[in-house]
Amino acid sequence: MHHDKHFLKDLNNHTSLQCIAKKILLRFQRKDERIASLETENAMLYLKLANLRGEVSSAKEEASASNAVLETGDRFKMNVKQRAGQLCLEAQNLKSELSKIRALALDMPHQIGQFLQRAKTVVQHHSAEFQSHSSNITALADQVCQLQNTLSDITDQHAREKRRRQELHNLLMELRGNIRVHGRLRPLMEFDGENEDVSTLGRPGTKSEVVVHYVDDENVCVRTSKHNKVFEYERVYSPSEKQESVFDEVQPMLTSLLDGYNICIMAYGQTGSGKTHTMLGSHRNDDYNPSQDPHPDEGVIPRATRELFRLIEEKAPGTHSIEVSVVEVYNNDIRDLLSSDPNAKHDVITGGDGQLSIPTVISKPVDTVYAVMCLVQRGLRTRRETATLVHEHSSRSHLIVTLTVTSKAPSFFAKSASVDSNLSEVGLGKKGRSLSQTWTNDQLQGIGQGQVPANQQPVIRTKLQLVDLAGSECVGMSGVKGVALREASFINKSLSALADVLGALAEHRTHVPYRNSRLTHFLQDSIGGDAKLLVLLCVSPAQRYITESLQCLGFGQRARQVQRGPTKRRLPSSVEKVTAADGQSSSRMRSGSSSR
Repeated sequence: MHHDKHFLKDLNNHTSLQCIAKKILLRFQRKDERIASLETENAMLYLKLANLRGEVSSAKEEASASNAVLETGDRFKMNVKQRAGQLCLEAQNLKSELSKIRALALDMPHQIGQFLQRAKTVVQHHSAEFQSHSSNITALADQVCQLQNTLSDITDQHAREKRRRQELHNLLMELRGNIRVHGRLRPLMEFDGENEDVSTLGRPGTKSEVVVHYVDDENVCVRTSKHNKVFEYERVYSPSEKQESVFDEVQPMLTSLLDGYNICIMAYGQTGSGKTHTMLGSHRNDDYNPSQDPHPDEGVIPRATRELFRLIEEKAPGTHSIEVSVVEVYNNDIRDLLSSDPNAKHDVITGGDGQLSIPTVISKPVDTVYAVMCLVQRGLRTRRETATLVHEHSSRSHLIVTLTVTSKAPSFFAKSASVDSNLSEVGLGKKGRSLSQTWTNDQLQGIGQGQVPANQQPVIRTKLQLVDLAGSECVGMSGVKGVALREASFINKSLSALADVLGALAEHRTHVPYRNSRLTHFLQDSIGGDAKLLVLLCVSPAQRYITESLQCLGFGQRARQVQRGPTKRRLPSSVEKVTAADGQSSSRMRSGSSSR
């Protein structure tokens, strides 16, 4: 029973516990629902909070922008206020200035009136002065015009007198038989500096320093370490003068060639001084190209040939003919550069009339400048040339181009005459002169019958010798050895012999050593007085060559001292020129006849 009570009690308790448990579960369910509801509400609140925060942030940005706009507006207002204050001040200043301007404007008519009055007074004063000086100005203008005209006349007169003085000087030189000497100073070249930097070319203290200076058209100065030396010649060419200027001085001599005088033009100077450039033009021997048309760089030889043909064209047709020969003196041997055997040696022969000639040398007839220069080119290709330390293309021989002009003489020189009066003229008399070197044996036999051949045309032969001398050089400076050393030795010996001949002529020695060298022997007629001789001295300006330059200029001074007497004019071989001695002899014979 007791157990049943407990059981029932326990059963009731269990039932109550279940009820309690259900209640608790129900509460939990409600709480969970409440929690879920609260969480949902909380999430909604968080979302609203986020939206509000965004709105707050936007509001803050808008507030910040509004504040910035307000601040900008405030600053603008401040600036406007300040600018307004400044404008007020400026307006006040303008007002004060405007009042001043108004005052000046009111006073301006009075001031202008005073100024015009003063200006009128000044104008009247200057007008009076102008009127008083107008006559003086007109007189001065006339005087200036007269002075200008006088100056122009004096300038023209000076130029004429200078040319006249030069002509008279040349005439005096011809009458005395003096050798004309011209000097040509070449420009400074890159090879003048040897191994020096090109940028130092011509600087003081270097080997290329310019020590030979052009003074004027008659003087050249050499500056040495001790003192300056001035050399005077008939003409001096500056480094800037062109080939045409050189030929302008040579040109008048060519007229003398057709007048019956022999002409010789030679270029003298050290290696690399511009001799071949002066005589031939800018070229090297292996690429010299003759041109039918004139060229600005042409030298004396092509220009002289062109001028000679021009002068002949002015003469009657068929009265003149030209032959050309090209020889070189190499190692004291004469070589014919137009021969098929240029190594053959030739000798200088003295003819019956005392004239020197080389009969074995070939002379080619020519009728154009181009033909002459083609033959010169042919000779240049055969001419000896060797490179030295001084000059890349150093001529190792003396080049002599000879143009022989044959002119027909008047026919009366060939008129018939008696045997006795013509024996001396055909080589049977004392003088040993012949009427013509081309008579046949039949013509000579006709003389025995009392007649001189009348159909033989007498001629006059004149020579134009154009000489490009080999360069004198210091053997140590040129750096030559072996064969080239031997060539240099012969070149220097021949040039020394030329200087000796000029020295003997200048001192009027009884013996002139022409035969000491083939060069001087070959040019004996030209040097000795049978030709008008012009020496062109070619000089380098650099300190490196000062010794050679002084030697060259000294050679020119010695040449100027030579007085050979008047140059002999060429006549037909049938003519015997009567000298003063012959005239005196004839006078004595006539007086003796009359006394008998």
